[in-house]
This record gives sequence, structure tokens and C-alpha cells, in this order.
Amino acid sequence: MILQLLKLPATKRFARKVLKTSFDYSVNFFVKYLKSELKTELLQLERQKMADLIEKSKKLAAYSAVDENLKPNHKVIGIGSGSTVVYVAERVGQQSNKSELVCIPTGFQSKQLIIDNGLKLGSLEEFASIDIAFDGADEVDSQLNCIKGGGACLLQEKLVADSADNFIIVADYRKNTGILGKSWTKGVPLEVVPAAYNKILKQLTELGGKAQVRSGLPAKAGPVITDNGNFIIDCDFSQVEASKVKELNDKIKAMVGVVETGYFVGMAQKAYIGNADGTVSTLKV
Repeated sequence: MILQLLKLPATKRFARKVLKTSFDYSVNFFVKYLKSELKTELLQLERQKMADLIEKSKKLAAYSAVDENLKPNHKVIGIGSGSTVVYVAERVGQQSNKSELVCIPTGFQSKQLIIDNGLKLGSLEEFASIDIAFDGADEVDSQLNCIKGGGACLLQEKLVADSADNFIIVADYRKNTGILGKSWTKGVPLEVVPAAYNKILKQLTELGGKAQVRSGLPAKAGPVITDNGNFIIDCDFSQVEASKVKELNDKIKAMVGVVETGYFVGMAQKAYIGNADGTVSTLKV
């Protein structure tokens, strides 16, 4: 009975239709899969190309900053932190008189950069005056005011910048927004005495900010602790016009318990920005 049914013309036509439908479905599925995979690969290639270009611009910006500003009479150099400053340390380490140079770090990362590039390590305890300092920034405005402290080293970074006769910023184009708080939306970092954090949170809220103690999770339970044993509060004041940064910074600094702020106001003389197209822009006040 079954054999007879299989021999019927209608059964054969149905079988051919099923096979054709399965084949068409398989082909369509395979084509869609290839298109999806190709699109993913093209996106990855484009992202890698952009990342390579950004990295190239960072290196060019850092090299330009060192080549144009590091003078033969500069012997004590401040080295900051960040992905762009990696190339600053590299370039300083290529100087023919590197054995005569002393480099002052702003934190653990910059200390390692100094050592890795065969440079002499110094400290602010030894050298109260620094000839020139190079550092990165989380954001830069039109007057070269900066937000720094994303890595929780803002006090050391500001100490080095304040001790320097010349302070130069190096960063990529994503940090050059023209107004603080436009791209860096995590808030300005503030280093505060642990016992004062609750009081400071209240005062910052009254000042119009959205403040929170920076958590150490997932690496550490509880708050981030700075190298100086303090807490970090991140406070979002939204976008702050360049003309109003100093006034806001002064109000925060006046709060008892605030050790230092991440607003670097009027400290930088120049900023070297690595652009997306691989070029470098030099900004001056």
C-alpha cells in the first residue's frame, strides 16, 4: 500500500515541492547569514581602522607636544597619566640627554612609564619646582580649563601641574568639547576627607549638583580610596560654561573637607589634540 502511494504522480510532485522549498529556504538562510557575517566583519574593520587612527593621532599629538616644548634647559619634567601620555614618556625617553632628566610622576601609572622608558624617577619632595609638565585630560574647554581625576589621582596631578612653569595638555579629539560636562558626564571628581563625605554630598546637592561617592566595585567593596587615603566624590553639574568654571570651583574648594577638585582652571598654557583624521591641533589661551 505504502509503495503504491509513493509511486503516485501526486506524491512525486509533493516530494519535489518539499525538496525545492527546503533548498530555497536553505539558500535564503545561507545568504542572510553571509550578509550578516560580512556586515559584522566590515563594522569590526571600520572600528579597528578608527581605533588605529585615534592611536596614531594620540602618538602624533604627544610627540609634537614634547618636540615643540621640551627645551635643552628643561631638566625636571612632570609626567602625567592616561593613554596619550604613554607616548609623551616614550618621546621623552628618546631624548639624547635623557640621563640628565628627572621625571616627577602623578601616580602609579606614570611612575611605571618613567621607569619603563629608562628615565630617572624623582619626587616633589626633592624638586619643588618643575620646568615643564605633560598630562592628559578627561575633557578640555575653549579656555583650556580641564576636568581631570577620572583615575582618582587628581591631587597628585594638580600638585605637579601647579609646580610646573609650563603645563601642557595632550589628548585626543574626543576630549576637546569646548565646554566641560558636555562629553564627560560622570561628573567632576572631588577628593574629600572620609569623615566629611556626607556633609559634602549635602552641600553639593544644595549647589545644584548630582553627587555620589565613587564605588570601588567590582574590584573592591566600598568606596574608592585614593593614594592619600581619601574618598572620591563625582559630582555632575551638567555643562559648565568656560566663564563660570572658576566661580564653581571656588565654591567647591571653600567646603570644609574638600581636599581638591578635578577642575584645572587656567593652569594649561597649551593643549595638543590628536584629531580623528590623524592630524594635530594646537590650542592656546
